[in-house]
Amino acid sequence: MDADETRDNVVPGSDEELDTPDVRGYDFRGEFDFEAMMDAYATTGFQATQLAEAIDITERMQEEDAKIYLTFTSNIISSGLRETVAYLIREGYVDVVITTSGSLTEDVIKTAKPFKMGEWEADEAQLREQGINRLGNIFVPSDRYVWLEEYLYDFFDDFFAEEKIRTPTEFARELGETLDDEDSVLKQAADNDVPVYCPALTDAEVGNFLYYYRQAYDSEVGIEILDDYDSLIEDGLLADQTGLIAVGAGVPKHHAIMTNLFRGGADHVVYISTGMEGDGSLSGAPPSEAVSWGKIKEDEETNYTLVEAEATLVFPLLVASAFN
Repeated sequence: MDADETRDNVVPGSDEELDTPDVRGYDFRGEFDFEAMMDAYATTGFQATQLAEAIDITERMQEEDAKIYLTFTSNIISSGLRETVAYLIREGYVDVVITTSGSLTEDVIKTAKPFKMGEWEADEAQLREQGINRLGNIFVPSDRYVWLEEYLYDFFDDFFAEEKIRTPTEFARELGETLDDEDSVLKQAADNDVPVYCPALTDAEVGNFLYYYRQAYDSEVGIEILDDYDSLIEDGLLADQTGLIAVGAGVPKHHAIMTNLFRGGADHVVYISTGMEGDGSLSGAPPSEAVSWGKIKEDEETNYTLVEAEATLVFPLLVASAFN
């Protein structure tokens, strides 16, 4: 085979020009313009373009007055994104919160004692001896949990005083009413009448302390989850449109899309996740998979997207662009 015969394999050429936008990023010459930079994400490619799509979908949720569900995992509250979540609730941008027990635990702790910056690479055995717990590059001294236990024991006395069986939403609301921190997610939710659903309430220190409290003080107390599930489904059925922003995955994300199944699926959906699809897990499942289950609606206009990125990098940009 001579050079002319191999050329078509190396440089095959194309017959027609693509009718799509040119790839072009933000031009940093001149005065910086944040909005223009974010607009340029649409043609930057890769996850920048996915984020631009997420911003567009989030703006559409608001334009169509959708009931907006915000779901997130506890690491979001561990990080500096706690303040971002509190802002969204405070300003009335969010109608429903679904999260994990760790989020409640850490939100309460941070009202009194901060988490501290640490290092990814640390002597774990030494940290254990020092009573320091590591979350990535965030350090949490164990005295925070000693303080939390005392705080919750006092709260449990009042919480179970008149009713022995309560729901997670009641727990979150009444706990939030005891807090005095404008950056508290639970306080903002209580002040602004935003329900906080926590279907796995026992899966953190809250569960540990509930166990000890029931063993030592009152064997009749308990947490009932089905009433919350009823409310979440029924409120979704009454909504003309629903929008979902899932920061991270796990139980909160699935609780939102599962309860939207009853109404024929969520209308607008944004996932921010680093989960991988290849293992078949719910955490890695893209929104297109939820369409096959009827948990997200399929629309002629793009109504769902996945931003494959770590939340602390992109969630503030989404909020700054779509909610300001």
